[in-house]
Parts: sequence; C-alpha cells; structure tokens
Amino acid sequence: MRKTLKNVFAEYGAIAVVVYLTLFTAVLVGSYFAIRLGWTPGGVAGQAGAWTAAYLVTKIAQPLRIAATVLITTFVGRLWENRKTSRGLANEQAPGTGRIDDR
Repeated sequence: MRKTLKNVFAEYGAIAVVVYLTLFTAVLVGSYFAIRLGWTPGGVAGQAGAWTAAYLVTKIAQPLRIAATVLITTFVGRLWENRKTSRGLANEQAPGTGRIDDR
C-alpha cells in the first residue's frame, strides 16, 4: 500500500514532523553553504541572494524531501514501536526489579 505524506503524519505524528523539519533544515542550510562556497544554481535561483537561492533550491527538492520523509519516518516509527514494545515486555517479565522507572 502506498503511503502518502498525510497518512504518515496521521499515523506517526510528532516523529513525522521532526523528520520533515530536520530534512527541510538540512537541505536549506546545506544549499546555503554550497552556494556560499561557490556552487551557482542555474536559472532564477542563480540570480537571487544566497538565502533566497537556498530556499528556492529547497523548494525544488521538495518532492525528494517528501519521499525521504515517508521512508525515514516509517523506518524510525517502526523502530520506536519495537523499542516501546520490547520495554513493555521487559517490564512485564521482571516487575519490581528495584528500578525507579518501574511503571
């Protein structure tokens, strides 16, 4: 089944938001530094200031960022669920081990 960004946000919530914003920031800052270090984007982005050009490059890369968000969020979400499940099983198998965090 094909997952869309909206479905991923609905299923994974905060994990999806953090992944999306992290990718956005990484592409924006990476584009900015690439431009400042000498890379010149073609077209309209090449005529703009460094931050504006970096933003335009980031918007052009949006379909790739969305695909990466769906893939990474699904992977991280499954890891998170497995971690929560394994912790729940560990607490059920050995209750009262003297840990402060027993719930």
